[in-house]
Amino acid sequence: MKSDILKIANKKFNSRLIVGTGKYKNMKECAKAIKISGAEIVTVAVRRVNIIDRSKPLLMDYIDPKKIMYLPNTAGCFTSKDALRTLRLAREIGGWKIVKLEVLGDKKNLFPDMIETLKSTEILTKEGFKVMVYCNDDPLMCKRLENSGASAIMPLAAPIGSGLGIQNKINIKILRQQTKVPLIIDAGIGKASDAVEAMEMGCDAVLINTAIAKAKNPFQMAESMKLAVISGRKSFLSGSITPSLQGSPSSPKKGLI
Repeated sequence: MKSDILKIANKKFNSRLIVGTGKYKNMKECAKAIKISGAEIVTVAVRRVNIIDRSKPLLMDYIDPKKIMYLPNTAGCFTSKDALRTLRLAREIGGWKIVKLEVLGDKKNLFPDMIETLKSTEILTKEGFKVMVYCNDDPLMCKRLENSGASAIMPLAAPIGSGLGIQNKINIKILRQQTKVPLIIDAGIGKASDAVEAMEMGCDAVLINTAIAKAKNPFQMAESMKLAVISGRKSFLSGSITPSLQGSPSSPKKGLI
């Protein structure tokens, strides 16, 4: 079988599951869940996760950045100015150029501010960053982000941490048709079936944090999400049958006794 590799900004990955590092009880639990998930990319909130203060537990002590790619993000930023400063700091600290941009527009629903997001994307790409962009599912705005040099388009399925699953399937299908860079569902995945659905729709990957970290058994959920992503991807590549309102017998009509 031909290898099925995920490519983002000229980097190759076997796993199509990206996992967040927030909301776990502790770093030990986080590291174990990520290992079980098989993820090769983890998001790191630069403003919240300790990556420099050695007087406190360091994320690097639990998750080896040489084995798993850190994806610095701008969680908690509400302006382009804050997002730009955060990612420039990440590059200065760790040399990271592949980053996840997240500019929020409100504190209640955590929807992206697309005006600030687009502005930030344009600036960051000119500065040499490879920008994976958290965004809404508006096809027109997503195309503008792609045209601005985004390395991946990451529309929300539903509000961050809501667990509601994909709410606007039509727009996601449109995005799949028009998007030339990786299309990654980000935010709102709650169950393994949500991950399967995203992958069956042809999305290139999914990013999951809350659904794993806040599950009653995060380790079991991590494995569940791993298998869901694999299953959904295989289903998509297999070419499912066309749904029909009529029945079709499984047995041949010829040669009946």
